Amino acid sequence: MFRGCPIAERIYLDHAATTPIRPEALAALEEGLRLWANPSSPHAEGRKAKAALEDARARIAAALDWDGEIILTSGASEAAQLALGSAQAGARLVSATEHDAILGAAPDAERLPVRPDGALDLEVLQEAIRRERPLVAVQQINSETGQWQDLATIGAIVREAGGVLLADCAQGAGKFALPDCDMAIISAHKFGGPVGVGALLVKNFALLRPGGGHERGYRRGTENLPGVLAMAAALEACGNPYCDPSVLEPFEALAEDCRSMGGTWLADLLAAPTPYIHAIAMPGMSGSAQLMRFDMAGIAVSQGSACSSGSLKRSHVLEAMQLGPAIADRTIRVSLGWTTTSAEVERFCEVWRELAQRA
Repeated sequence: MFRGCPIAERIYLDHAATTPIRPEALAALEEGLRLWANPSSPHAEGRKAKAALEDARARIAAALDWDGEIILTSGASEAAQLALGSAQAGARLVSATEHDAILGAAPDAERLPVRPDGALDLEVLQEAIRRERPLVAVQQINSETGQWQDLATIGAIVREAGGVLLADCAQGAGKFALPDCDMAIISAHKFGGPVGVGALLVKNFALLRPGGGHERGYRRGTENLPGVLAMAAALEACGNPYCDPSVLEPFEALAEDCRSMGGTWLADLLAAPTPYIHAIAMPGMSGSAQLMRFDMAGIAVSQGSACSSGSLKRSHVLEAMQLGPAIADRTIRVSLGWTTTSAEVERFCEVWRELAQRA
């Protein structure tokens, strides 16, 4: 039986929920805390803070290779509210596998189905988009399965219809190039920045209705200068590739063992899986039971998105992919980050095999 581990020995594999702050970001955060003035104030201290804020904004744009505007926010949820609530567009269309932040920001939006392989159903999209200037929201990389949506093709369809494409890039920014879109959402704590800061990227401000006194009149609330400086530093520290490829190697053998034991390696079902998020269904053991046993073994994993992990409802993402309870209820998520090592992944694989054999 597994024994509890001291916190220093624990293995953290829930980076899709949040990832540890990078040392570069921590140093920038401390620097920002010393620039305590309000960037909107006209005095010398305020102007100094404003200059630091605008420098960080430019660095964020450069790190992301974004040639549009940047509205600094408190995170992805606020960015989603701004985009979906203030967009100069018509009907809201969102994919059925979007994060709860998107679904909550547009509760009345039309849901676009995905195929069993997790990809957006493009035939349905082409029918649904036949209306005046629709806004289409699609996640770049799904936070529960790692499915990578074909935003190049989706964007072409949306543009041809005269619509607006909003890409939720919370799981992709800092790891992969941003897609060609009209608006994009990023969140600093997903790539090594602090919690509580993010941004809505917009091609131009004409896409939005003004609604506040800050951020060129598009947001209410004083900017989080320390967080913004840290977000810029974290993005600049992201490597290419995001993780050392050797970290992924232990998963290859585990995938084979999972299949042979009667489990489901969900990447096998996906149209375009990504390397840093893995969803795995273990035979004979519920996802919640697995979480407890992994936690006892000193390993932190999750069962889907952290924002809905406390809900008793089955994952809406897996339901949208038409996966039945036999798979959905036994699926856990393992997500890797900038601190993950091969030894940590190997230990996870070892514990997974032990649990599966007992189950």
